[in-house]
Amino acid sequence: MQKKEQLKQEIFEKIKAYYRLAHKKAPNEEFVKGESRVNYAGRVFDEKEMVNLVDSALDFWLTTGKYAERFEKEFAVFLGVKHCSLVNSGSSANLLAFMALTSPKLGERRIKRGDEVITVAAGFPTTVTPIVQYGAVPVFVDVTLPAYNIDCSQLEIALSQKTKAVMLAHTLGNPFDIKTVKDFCDKHGLWLIEDNCDALGSRYDGQYTGTFGHIGTSSFYPPHHMTMGEGGAVYTDDVQLKRLIESFRDWGRDCWCPSGKDDTCKKRFKWQLGELPFGYDHKYIYSHFGYNLKVTDMQAAIGCAQLEKLPSFIEARKKNWKLLRDALSDLSDKFILPGPTENSDPSWFGFLLTVRENAGFARDEIVNYLESNGIQTRMLFAGNLLKHPCFDELREKGEGYRVASVLHVTDRIMRDTFWVGVYPGMAEGAIEYIIEKIKHYAGL
Repeated sequence: MQKKEQLKQEIFEKIKAYYRLAHKKAPNEEFVKGESRVNYAGRVFDEKEMVNLVDSALDFWLTTGKYAERFEKEFAVFLGVKHCSLVNSGSSANLLAFMALTSPKLGERRIKRGDEVITVAAGFPTTVTPIVQYGAVPVFVDVTLPAYNIDCSQLEIALSQKTKAVMLAHTLGNPFDIKTVKDFCDKHGLWLIEDNCDALGSRYDGQYTGTFGHIGTSSFYPPHHMTMGEGGAVYTDDVQLKRLIESFRDWGRDCWCPSGKDDTCKKRFKWQLGELPFGYDHKYIYSHFGYNLKVTDMQAAIGCAQLEKLPSFIEARKKNWKLLRDALSDLSDKFILPGPTENSDPSWFGFLLTVRENAGFARDEIVNYLESNGIQTRMLFAGNLLKHPCFDELREKGEGYRVASVLHVTDRIMRDTFWVGVYPGMAEGAIEYIIEKIKHYAGL
């Protein structure tokens, strides 16, 4: 055993040396204007992530294991929630958050096919995809500028006797008006799912976003606030919802034993469920039509190291966003500049700009200029999801979704909005270069 541990430590030292040689930036590696690429996002890591990854590989457990269990506990503590369930992506997190609410175990509150879920079209598709795939009906309302979040004045307009839930993302780190949305859900007995994938570390009224609704979700894809490469999380304070989330995650099984463990309930061969014979092995009884969306322990090992860095990542994002906002404040005649939701402290995912109608140039023109100068840009994801080919068939049939009001602002975002990065790994001088190029194009 001593020899094995000694050999492991020698491997770790080699990994650290490899990191310094292959990945660590040299102190003299400076940002060069016009030559260095300004990415909108990227991984920020050091030898700790690589050592954890190799440690997990040496254990060769491969599937969900000790690192996943550790991350779930530590991430729940960070957010201040009772339960966290790791999954293989943020999209899977949204899928499970929604599907948990379709379980027959929820009785009359379950979401059934044909029931309605209020959401927006200005965002990433996987906030909406689970609703459509299940056969529920997304009901779209417009958003507002400069918050880029749901127009809460349209909530009552969107409501119907079929409404069962509200499923919304905090756009690019900026919290939506949680108080108004939550009050609306409480008033009408609706579920609230917070897609927190772009807002990890954002606060509203001093509390982390993702923790106000019945279920919150996170993504750990490389561009996000922290990464596992792939990976995501679903979190809740409700133990019944936790059980449902993990049932759908783990093949739909009724058993809640951790991977590799047996007889947690102490009556593995004493159940009688469905029309199965009494005593059928509980590990192979299925209460839902589920999936296999577990994370690997190697991914979770990276996440444990990233979680230690998360507070510094959040502060760096805030700092970079503020530098851009302060420096571009004199361009309010050319752009609608972004602003935080009242009573919020966003952990920004990016810096949004909407080109004004009288700016003298179009969104696509300034985007092409920035890209040609090595500055990566992004649209606000789908812009208007209803305009995409994935909605062609539904649009032709005239069914499967409902638009509660005209999506004027959503269409404007599709036409006029883009964003640039604020991620923690931006080289010194990159933010200044972005500012310089935007101002130059705008005529300042």
